[in-house]
Amino acid sequence: MNLGLEGKVALVAAASRGLGRAVAEELAAEGTSLLLCARNAEALDRTCNEISGSTGREVMGVVCDVSSPESVRKMVSEGIGRFGRIDILVTNAGGPPAGRFEDLGHEAWVDAVRLTLGSVLELTRSVLPGMKKQKWGRILNITSIAVKQPVDNLILSNSLRAAVTGFAKTLASELGNSGITVNNILPGFTKTERVEELARALAARNDSTNTALYTKWESEIPMRRLGEPREFAALAAFLVSERASYITGTSIPVDGGWTRGLL
Repeated sequence: MNLGLEGKVALVAAASRGLGRAVAEELAAEGTSLLLCARNAEALDRTCNEISGSTGREVMGVVCDVSSPESVRKMVSEGIGRFGRIDILVTNAGGPPAGRFEDLGHEAWVDAVRLTLGSVLELTRSVLPGMKKQKWGRILNITSIAVKQPVDNLILSNSLRAAVTGFAKTLASELGNSGITVNNILPGFTKTERVEELARALAARNDSTNTALYTKWESEIPMRRLGEPREFAALAAFLVSERASYITGTSIPVDGGWTRGLL
């Protein structure tokens, strides 16, 4: 299937590892140029060089803290200066820390709002004028299966990913006739550093082991395994493509069947 992504420019946030990197690799393979951001300069440079080397695509990396509006605006400005436009936005950020409500104080909530919700708002605000001008754009938010079925010990993520979902659904309606789509993609338990970190936190709290937690998670997933980042990235590439022009306002899980809801 030709996704119609050849020559497009995509901004992928938090792209130096995990799901962000997998999405960036998939988009480059489909013909897009990339503006990638992350906080770790060394990891970001390595990712940019590896993706450019393996695909031959133009890849620009800008160090950015997506929880900072000023940092986001600077990064987007540099990217537009290099490429002239941004056609595709993939929002992404490291998840907020695990914990229960009584374990987390005011500052933890403020930081989580800035990271999980604020980053989506500012990234969208920075690219939307250009998309509206060219009457074409794709906004895809990487959220979590937690918006359909809350995950134990992740009250920050459960709460704020839901806020992102409400924002995206409303924005999709506002932009319905603009040529811009807005969707969410919901990773389940996938083989990433984030899931490893979550496993360590839960194991410590429950006096368990990472191995026991992975076994438990796999037993709850109908496919009886964790997902691979490339499996997630395949759907992401489709949702930001020309072929997905009539899909907007949706939240689609990639979770091996873990969520039990009908919708």
